[in-house]
Amino acid sequence: MSHFAQARRYRKTLAFVKATIAPPARIIDIGTPNAFSEILSQEGYHVTNTSGEDLDESTASISQCSGNCTTAFEIFEHLLNPLGVLRAIPTDRLIASVPLSLWFAKAYRNRKDQWDQHYHEFEAWQFDWLLEKGGWEIVRSEKWISPVLVPGIRPLLRLLTPRYYIVEACRKK
Repeated sequence: MSHFAQARRYRKTLAFVKATIAPPARIIDIGTPNAFSEILSQEGYHVTNTSGEDLDESTASISQCSGNCTTAFEIFEHLLNPLGVLRAIPTDRLIASVPLSLWFAKAYRNRKDQWDQHYHEFEAWQFDWLLEKGGWEIVRSEKWISPVLVPGIRPLLRLLTPRYYIVEACRKK
């Protein structure tokens, strides 16, 4: 991903988070510490990340945390069983984003790293359904494009086709 596209995604994600929950809220961020969890910390949030364990095998690290909100940014597409993770989240509020399936590109795969590949790339309705089955109700959502600054047909299509989908959800009562 280009620096331009990544910076744009971080800006949009941070604005979405800030519209939901204000610092100094405690956030459980599913995934290892990363550039965006550092941005959240710099913005005044208290962030606890998971440790990189295989969440398909055990969700104990999530369910043992406490916070005001759980975030999961581009995590669920890497899991074989995202439903188990959704059910293990201990907070009543979730902000999660996923890459959308693109009709003109295959799902991301990295043959050199078993964790750096996508098992799922969702259509928005599929992610909504997964959240509903996991016990969540969507409060709001947003899609955005991911432009890349190179010439070509696929980069042009990326200017027209949303790539990311982010939702705020509350646990169903």
